[in-house]
Amino acid sequence: MAKKESNKRRIFIRYGVITSFFILMGLGIVWNMFRTTVVEASAWNARAEKQLSRIDTIAPERGSILAANGNILACNVKVCDIKIDMRHNKIKAMPKSKLIEKFDSLADSLDKRYPRFDPQKADAATRKAKSWRVRFHEEIDKDPDRRTRSLTIARNRPLEEFDSARKFVFIRDFKGAGFRCPLYKEEHSRRIYPYGKMANRSIGRVHEVVTEKTRHKGEIHGYSGLEKDLDSLLYGKPGYAKQVPLTKGYGNWVTTPPTPGYDLLTTIDIDLQDIVEESLQDICSDTNCEWGTAILMEVSTGEIVALSSIERMEDGSYGEALNRAVLPYEPGSVIKPISMMIAFEDGLVSSVNQTVDCSPFQRTHDPHAPSVKTMKQVIEMSSNTGIARVIFKGYASDPAKYHDRLASIGFFDRINSGIAGEQIPQVRRLEPTNSKGQPITMVSRHLDLARQAYGYNTMIPPLYTLAYYNAIANHGRLVRPHLVRALRSEKGDSIIPISYIRDQVCSPQTAEKVKQCIHEVVWGEHGTARLVRDDRVKIVGKTGTAFPVEKGQYNPAKRRFAFAGFFPYEQPRYSCMVLVQGAAGLSANRTSGQVMKQIALKMHARGMLSETPRLQKTAGSERPVIAATTINDSERIAGTLGHPIRKMTSKKEYPAGKVPDVTGYDLRSAINLLESRGLNVSVQGAGKVMKQSIQPGAKAVRGQKILITLSI
Repeated sequence: MAKKESNKRRIFIRYGVITSFFILMGLGIVWNMFRTTVVEASAWNARAEKQLSRIDTIAPERGSILAANGNILACNVKVCDIKIDMRHNKIKAMPKSKLIEKFDSLADSLDKRYPRFDPQKADAATRKAKSWRVRFHEEIDKDPDRRTRSLTIARNRPLEEFDSARKFVFIRDFKGAGFRCPLYKEEHSRRIYPYGKMANRSIGRVHEVVTEKTRHKGEIHGYSGLEKDLDSLLYGKPGYAKQVPLTKGYGNWVTTPPTPGYDLLTTIDIDLQDIVEESLQDICSDTNCEWGTAILMEVSTGEIVALSSIERMEDGSYGEALNRAVLPYEPGSVIKPISMMIAFEDGLVSSVNQTVDCSPFQRTHDPHAPSVKTMKQVIEMSSNTGIARVIFKGYASDPAKYHDRLASIGFFDRINSGIAGEQIPQVRRLEPTNSKGQPITMVSRHLDLARQAYGYNTMIPPLYTLAYYNAIANHGRLVRPHLVRALRSEKGDSIIPISYIRDQVCSPQTAEKVKQCIHEVVWGEHGTARLVRDDRVKIVGKTGTAFPVEKGQYNPAKRRFAFAGFFPYEQPRYSCMVLVQGAAGLSANRTSGQVMKQIALKMHARGMLSETPRLQKTAGSERPVIAATTINDSERIAGTLGHPIRKMTSKKEYPAGKVPDVTGYDLRSAINLLESRGLNVSVQGAGKVMKQSIQPGAKAVRGQKILITLSI
């Protein structure tokens, strides 16, 4: 009985202890609830409010940049970085010997698909040292808890490549997805440029910008070209998401969805851009120029269809560089037609045949005979004294008014072309006192006025000079040069209308007189650009030469050579300006003028200057004619179409410097082959090449004319 009572007592003691424990625990819970909800309520409420009030920014999809025909010049693509978690539980659980065996087999696959060395340049020692096997062994030798969780296998790969990587040996042994597999991907958007460096200064580039609002995640914004100038349109509007409580933790709730950026439809013509870049590079390379820039614009609309700026690199090659088309330089004599336009419009001269004394004037002289010249001859022979004397007729008494006259035709209005870094012309107003109120003599002001009239003491971007040549070709209408044709959104296109800086900077009659003067520069007996002359395309324009300023003074060992004009002369469709810098022994006639000539001739050869296409379809043709091409894919095309091949191909290859045999080739391939040897190509007929005017194997002379005859 005593024993039974003793057991009962022990049970009650244990029960009491347990009960006391739960009572104390309950009291603790109650106390903590009281402390949380009453004593520390304000602190917890503030913490919850901070968490729930947190708003995350959702980056919008950046808009694309498109060529005039809709081809993509810049766009975003979804890519991923492929990585492997070396601390994955299943990897940590493997014995080291088995781990080495598995990763060695994986390394062999990765060395073929994602090598860590350049397969074309790496020697045997480099291949071994940079192999994936060595890299994996470095990780395996570490303590399992100190291995990296993100060993990058490949960067910026298409998303579908991740699925292929999942099929590699060893990796495919891991069943399931997500955390079950050590291989994973990190997705992100990447800005790509399908045409590479083509017009990259005009299109621009982007970079990541970390702002106060996005300290942990940068925003992608443009830093050059259209990417920068129209960044607000391309970037779009960011969206916002706030934190909301869920059953387990918190989640994002999108309150404002992001608005994608506009797609920009530019005026860039890919074919013309290729022609301009190739022509500029060829001439700069042949004459060893330091740099060059060229702008090609449509006369009636002001659309900049091609724009290139190149510079000689350290290795002697040329690449896209600083966009000098919108930077100010002393223009030299290319300004003279604009001065002549003002003179005609103001009635200082009335006829292209009116004469002016060109004897020494304002510390300069005219080396060209005769000493008395007509207005045509002043421009043809590029007479500094002649154009200065003409301008003095209207502005000698008050030189400051010449600046005001330029302002009245919109010369200093910002063009807003869409090209990054655009600057306005700098022409000093010749006032009687300086900024400190000190008097400036009339002798000094007259000297500056004369120099401004023929292109010195001024700084004018090539784009502005071209705009006024375009106005002369466009009957006096100053259309705004621009790079953007339309904006595209999900709601549709927003067409940007053609606008004018001035409806008329001069009368059509004045524009015609200036055109006649410019005509003589190329086609006159004593014109300074006679080498630009070619019967296939009637090009007109004006040469200009100036000393570059280096370290605050003129460098007499170098020159800048300009040529501005338009073509065809009778009905101008394109205006163009080229500016290059090279050695003093060169000339605008042989450098910038030749660039414009090559552009015009290549456009002519491709039928781009005719109203109707050069190649016409032949009615009633039962079978397609498959011509030979430089790609050598005629057999494949013929097999696909189920037709026998009909072609004439050259079996003999001719080295550089010799005229190739292009008989049997299609027009595009023939032109490419011949122009690669420096020949100027004329085309007659339609179809494939049947005859060429220069025999194959003859010496190819740069600039030599060759006629190819086509036939079906």
